[in-house]
Amino acid sequence: MNQETIVVTEEKVHPDAVALLKDYRLVYTGARFSQEELVALVEREQPVAILSRYGQISHEVQSASKKLRVIGRHGVGMDAIDRAAARRLGVAAIPATGSNSQAVAELALGLILACARRISWLDRRMHDGQWDKQSYMGFELSGATLGVVGCGSIGGRVVRFAQAIGMKVIVCDPYLEIADLPAGTSKVELDELLTKSDVVSLHCPLDDSTRGLLDERRIGLMRKGAILVNTARAGMFDEEAMQSALRAGHLHLGLDCFVEEPLPANSAWLDTPNAVLTPHIGGTTDGGLRGMAVGAAQNILSVLKK
Repeated sequence: MNQETIVVTEEKVHPDAVALLKDYRLVYTGARFSQEELVALVEREQPVAILSRYGQISHEVQSASKKLRVIGRHGVGMDAIDRAAARRLGVAAIPATGSNSQAVAELALGLILACARRISWLDRRMHDGQWDKQSYMGFELSGATLGVVGCGSIGGRVVRFAQAIGMKVIVCDPYLEIADLPAGTSKVELDELLTKSDVVSLHCPLDDSTRGLLDERRIGLMRKGAILVNTARAGMFDEEAMQSALRAGHLHLGLDCFVEEPLPANSAWLDTPNAVLTPHIGGTTDGGLRGMAVGAAQNILSVLKK
């Protein structure tokens, strides 16, 4: 058996990924660990690969192993990996592209529906013994306009879901050619999308071009009563400006990712109205977890087997 080591930044990984990596010794960090503990573990174990789900794979982490050749991301977001450091060190850093697209798209649709029909609010009211049939008014999605920001594998699925329930769809994606747009959609600039959409769904990576993408001005462009859904990455909108808009009753929000995770006990999100919150579980389904783990394992092997 090959005694080379792979560090897995999680307490466990899908058994199908374990089977793929059977010739390697897998060392797990556990679900919670500090950066100092991760650096110390990598320095001690000298892994040839890191299967990265949690934690920051910083320059210090990567340089702690002289044997490190590849980082396989358990997912598609690469903002937790210092890719510049990986390039300097000659380490391949590879996302499991498309591995959780269906799972994340389904959550986005669920959050859109939950906001449009105020499902979580109604659920709380019912459990409190209230019956709001006379005063309740939902928002019908059929005929409404969905603006998709970032139309890759996940955004494309959300487009199809939305069209299936009768929504009109417009897209903002600077990397997508007109000829490659999903059928029945049109391409617009971001400010126009925000002013024309009843629902906006974010599906772009977090990088220098998208960090702070929706500042206070752009949040102010959104229609009163509009819904914003973010199942992509935190940091793409101004959290304080968004919370102010929610408290004023101007917008509704479905949110799966936060600048600070997990939320601290004093987080402003905990008492922010008109928001449906989930704990960064967009890809956490049976199919999504398997796809991310197997994708990461395959990417690791594609480098180690060369």
